[in-house]
Amino acid sequence: MKEISELELKADAGYAKDHEWAKKEGDKVRIGISDYAQDQLGDVVFVELPEIGSKLKKGDEFGTVESTKAVSELYMPVGGEVSAFNEELADSPELVNSDPYGKGWMIEIVPDDMAELNALMSKDEYLHMLKGLKE
Repeated sequence: MKEISELELKADAGYAKDHEWAKKEGDKVRIGISDYAQDQLGDVVFVELPEIGSKLKKGDEFGTVESTKAVSELYMPVGGEVSAFNEELADSPELVNSDPYGKGWMIEIVPDDMAELNALMSKDEYLHMLKGLKE
């Protein structure tokens, strides 16, 4: 397990309390799980994601991540319609561990309301929350 100081957190992403991140990509939003989440899960062996066209609200479950330790639900940090999912994760779920903000992204959505991104935690706010969990 990584120490808090060893975690990679991206300043250009917003974070949810359930450890998902969301990042604006043009008129879409890309979503995945944080470095903290993948580190807590351990080796990811399977990722289940929604179909393209699925309409989900903020807080809805959008899939699951299965690791050698546990199965965890994934929750929408913002609402919208799924426009893409990371097909590489079917054959290479370990990308979630090795590159959670890059090749390990999970879904891309057309958001219902881009302003929902403003309600997510900044990198510093998320780090502060994580430090509280460790105490």
